[in-house]
Amino acid sequence: MQISRRALLSMAPAGTLLALAGRVRATAADAGAAAVASAATDQAALLGNVTAVFCGTAESNARPEVAAKLAALQSTAAARIAAMDTAGPGELFHGVGLGTSDPHLSTSFQYLYEIALATRAPGSALLGDTAVQQRVIDGLTRLYDGYYGDQSAGYYGNWFTWEIGISGYVSRTLVLLADRLAKAAPALTATYVAAMDAYLRNGKDGDVDLDSRFHTGANLADITTNRVLQGAALGDPARVTKAVADQLTVYATVDPYALRHGVTDGFYADGSFLQHASVAYTGSYGTGLLTRVVQTVKILDGTSYAPGDGDLAGVVTGWVADSFAPLIVEGWMAEIVKGRSVSRTGTGYADVAAVVEAVVDLSGYAPGDSATALAGYAKHLRQVTKAAPDPAGFVSPVSVARYADILADPAIRARDINPAALHSAYPAMDRSVHRRPGYTFALARSSTRISGYEYMSGENLTPWFQGAGAHYLYLAGQDQTRAFGVDYFTAVPPDRLAGVTAPVETRLTVPELYGTQWYDNPAAGFTSSSESQNTYVYFPRGTNTHSGGAVLGAYGAAAMVLAPDAAYAAKQAGQLPEDFVAYRSADATRSWFMLDDEIVVLAAGVGDSAGRAVTTTADARIAGPAAPVALTGEVRGGAPWSGTGTAPLAWLRYADADQGTAVGYVLLDPYQPQPTVALDTVTRSRRAVRLTNPDTPVTKQVFTLTFHQEPGAPHTALAYALVPGATERQLRAYAHGPLSVLANTTAVQAVTHRGLGLLAVNTFTPGPHRVGRLTIDGPASVLLREAPDGTVALALADPTTTRPTLSLHLDGRPLHPTAPTPGLHIRPTRSGTTIQATTTHLYGHTLHTTLH
Repeated sequence: MQISRRALLSMAPAGTLLALAGRVRATAADAGAAAVASAATDQAALLGNVTAVFCGTAESNARPEVAAKLAALQSTAAARIAAMDTAGPGELFHGVGLGTSDPHLSTSFQYLYEIALATRAPGSALLGDTAVQQRVIDGLTRLYDGYYGDQSAGYYGNWFTWEIGISGYVSRTLVLLADRLAKAAPALTATYVAAMDAYLRNGKDGDVDLDSRFHTGANLADITTNRVLQGAALGDPARVTKAVADQLTVYATVDPYALRHGVTDGFYADGSFLQHASVAYTGSYGTGLLTRVVQTVKILDGTSYAPGDGDLAGVVTGWVADSFAPLIVEGWMAEIVKGRSVSRTGTGYADVAAVVEAVVDLSGYAPGDSATALAGYAKHLRQVTKAAPDPAGFVSPVSVARYADILADPAIRARDINPAALHSAYPAMDRSVHRRPGYTFALARSSTRISGYEYMSGENLTPWFQGAGAHYLYLAGQDQTRAFGVDYFTAVPPDRLAGVTAPVETRLTVPELYGTQWYDNPAAGFTSSSESQNTYVYFPRGTNTHSGGAVLGAYGAAAMVLAPDAAYAAKQAGQLPEDFVAYRSADATRSWFMLDDEIVVLAAGVGDSAGRAVTTTADARIAGPAAPVALTGEVRGGAPWSGTGTAPLAWLRYADADQGTAVGYVLLDPYQPQPTVALDTVTRSRRAVRLTNPDTPVTKQVFTLTFHQEPGAPHTALAYALVPGATERQLRAYAHGPLSVLANTTAVQAVTHRGLGLLAVNTFTPGPHRVGRLTIDGPASVLLREAPDGTVALALADPTTTRPTLSLHLDGRPLHPTAPTPGLHIRPTRSGTTIQATTTHLYGHTLHTTLH
């Protein structure tokens, strides 16, 4: 479990490639009977492993726990055969017309695969049915001859369909029917593989192009998995060898200062996962990649292609603990890492099923304590979730059986893989996750490195502020489908998402602006999958460099400077066509200080240089239309207050008795604009956020706590704290501490917490900045905590990722480090202690020291 992912980056792909290439050369040179026998043995093992993964084994499928999975597999195949029986002209399956629809063509290949699956699954009524298998082969032949084999006529629609989607279904089918194909259509496998090679965009002689922007991350894992299967079906060890080596590059840790093939997609040392170069995507593409790597471990098991010493399983176990588990809230995948899939109806709890299956499978391959921890985590997720995963939805029947064994084993203790109090900073993807036993706070930011949002393919139609400091406060014990998911984005206006500062204006979706799902202007470089489309339409980055923070134990700080995105900047610079529409953001310098009972939010310079009205939403929550939501509080001076409206509040409490949840809000600055409390019942269609969603009306109560600034109003400052689960008594007590705001300007934002002995500071401009005992030389994020015995714990980070060094001085008695502190030069002085940090190539990582 503790294998270094940086070590894998430097050694595993290259080493594996050389070792495997050596075996290929030996086989290709016909080095002897042993090599030939080894290749034959490997092929048989690969074919058997693939069949076991997708169809199960006689042992697994005889288990009562697998009966539902087996029944689903058979009923699906029966439905597909019935659709084949009733197909009309231009169809292989009823209702799936062929011609110019790439989704329909892909669906036809999917249906053939699902039929083939049932003919190879032990216990299936169709097991070994050669007549049905022949129908699948005939279907493959028809699709090839009429719709797929001519590359000049193919490749219409989405590139993914042709390079990954169809290839996935075809490759699996070729493996499952390898014996039957060898007898009935011996040339068909090679014919299809040649076509799949030809469809690989920018492929070199049909091989993977690691320099292609399409062959990266989860996409590359899919492509190379397909090629492993193709090699198994062909009996081509060289193809398998190269595919495994190419796939291992996906699992290597991305070093942003030493990119391989220019690829930024993948996992980073801090646990971040990116896809599409700049989209935080652990919860969608990341889960897909997790599934692929675990399948790779299982498919290569027992063959000479498998990486040695369990390296791959060890790396992926680290991903589970560092990258996935912090983002899973009682079985719910956090919205901050889901890209455009936040607008889909089947997300949240359903997303975690893939993680559970991967964890279950990994527990069978990881060594010792890691296996125990993984099994315990799978059991833990089953106990805490409001919607337990249905094992019938797992990919593999073998996984279903293993999951049942874990749940039934009294020796396996259900246990989270991480502590209940945890702060996870992901500077490489501008995300923060703050966990406590009663809540999880998830924060999404953006910068020149990370996209503000992802829109694509008619999904996530109104995404504009999802990376502008939007937060999601998940309360323990709540059914998160009632609080977040697609209904949250449907009911809450996009400029009123929790945590967002936004101008008051009407924005139009891409289809409303251009009449298509993208901006179509080939002459200007805008096609459905062009780089310009990605940069300015699908997932534009910000123009701000300042987005990051520091971590001290289970506490964290984060900061962000709002700025226009890349599309608006390019439009202003005259680099985009006249009819291209870009929107400007509002202004704000913001900080989040994440403690035990509170999340403290400071904002300065809040307003709009273009003179528009601006609204800052401290929080937004949804509840059922008849839920007994209570809003109570006090105004400054102590008078009670309840309901909605605008008032000089000292604090407010939101409570939903149906869910047994509450959130408190403490207003920390008596001079800030008065907040407005609203509770509106709204009805909107889910189709408003995704074109292919059912036109389902959603009725919700929408609570918002906002600060509004009129057009032309001067820029202002805001300070407030979110207090999850707060009682009225607890909220009244904040009048006497323990929080104090020390500074809240566009240069410095800082708070202290007397009870924790904590000083938290974010600085934004060239220094020096003096805050309490600290003097800081420029942009930085600093957390300082002093213990009763005088020991000082210090954490500092460069939130811009651009500073080679940063320094600070701590007034008081001279202090010394308790242990060596790499990256920090600490010098006691007469007036205190000076600390200089080397932040070159840290990419926002926090440096720590303890002083005494």
